[in-house]
Parts: sequence; C-alpha cells; structure tokens
Amino acid sequence: MSAPPLRRETVSDQLYARLRDRILAGSLPAGQALTAEREMAAEHGVNRHAVREAVKRLQQARLVEVSHGGRTLVLDWRHTAGLDLATGLAESGQGPDLPELARDVMEMRACIGADAARLCAARSTDAQAAAVVEAAGRYAAAGPDLAALGAADVAWWRLIVEGSGNLAYLLSFNTLVGGALDTAGIPMSLRTAELLDVQAHLRLAAHIAEREPGPAERLARELLSRSVPPSTAAEPSAAGARTAPSPPPHKAGEPT
Repeated sequence: MSAPPLRRETVSDQLYARLRDRILAGSLPAGQALTAEREMAAEHGVNRHAVREAVKRLQQARLVEVSHGGRTLVLDWRHTAGLDLATGLAESGQGPDLPELARDVMEMRACIGADAARLCAARSTDAQAAAVVEAAGRYAAAGPDLAALGAADVAWWRLIVEGSGNLAYLLSFNTLVGGALDTAGIPMSLRTAELLDVQAHLRLAAHIAEREPGPAERLARELLSRSVPPSTAAEPSAAGARTAPSPPPHKAGEPT
C-alpha cells in the first residue's frame, strides 16, 4: 500500500517530518529497521536523494542509527534525543500536550536560569558582571511594551548565562530561545508578572555585580517561576506516577 504523495517542494523535509512523527507515535518502534532506501523512495514517491537527506536528519536528531550490518534502526527517542526534539514533539502532536510541554519548558528555564545566575555571581569577570548591570538598565528603559521587554529579557539572560561559564547551559538557552519557547505556545501574557517587574531585574543584576550567589539564585528562581504555567493535573510524586495504578480502596475493618 502506497503512502500519501508528498508535495514536490522540500520533499526531504516532508519525508523527515513524516518519519519523525511515526517514530514519536510508536508506529515505527525502537529496534525496528527502516525500509531500504529504494523501497522507501518508491513508497513515498520521492527520489533516493530525498530519502538519504531525510534519514540523515533523523540520525542528527538521534532518532535512528545505522547498524554495522548497514540497516537503519529506530532508536528509543526518550533515551537518545536532545532538547531540540521539543519542537518536533509540538509539531507532531505526539508526546505531552502543549500545556504540559509549556510547563516543562518553563520549569527547565527556571532551573537553568536560577543556577546560571548563581554561577554568574560567582564566576563572571568584572567586565561580564558590568555588562549584566548595563543590560538591566537598558531593560528598565525598554518601557511597558511586552514584546520589547521580551527581546530585552532574552539579551539580558544571554549575558547571565554566558557569565555563568557553563557551556551546557548556554547551548540549552540557545535551544530555548531558538524555537522551543515559541513552539511550546508560551503566551506573552503568561510572562507579564515576570517581565513587568523591572525592579527585580535590577536587583538581580546588583546581586551578580556584588558577588552574591545565594541571593542571585533565589531571586532568579522566584522571578522565572512566575512564568511557569500551572499544572493541569496533580503533581506526580516521581517519574511515571501519572500512570501508576491506584491502591485498592481501604475497607472498614481491615488493618491500615
């Protein structure tokens, strides 16, 4: 049975998205081999070059790997994929729904930002700390427009993350501002309490300049946590708690 035809423009991108969605949905489960290049090209009505490009992108996303025997095997993306896949999850409709994904992304942002502020206060050079203070001043002058504040906020936080000296944080920050925040559907209105608190931004910059890691971390966490969406369900006590079975109801007369 042939698959639906792809649009002729950017067919490799379309094929990548189609295969990615099947992997995320589980219809191409971990451990299964993709069909051979020639058969896949015929199935999707594309040339073999488009197949190679699509598979290459799947490899880059760590969704598949080429085995020693030459077969391309599907990986368990929960164990191999990186933060960049958050965009793909939102586009595909697989994985967590958008409210959950928004919460997850903003929780990560708050965690990274708080620790980056702590490290920036402890590690940054005098020039980096001064740049954070100057950027906070520009932030205060940006006015009440949320879009302008949002752009100034990104520039300010980039200086803090760079000042932390943590490359992993910087790369995660790049992914967040490079598309994950937009893809997760974070409305600007959700960030109003954070963005409009100019004084908190100025105080945080001062904590960094005065080399106060503890206060910097606490203020950054409090400020960024304001933009974390409320959970749509009860908080799980541990990973996997959402699907854990409920204990049987206690009956009168039985020991507790």
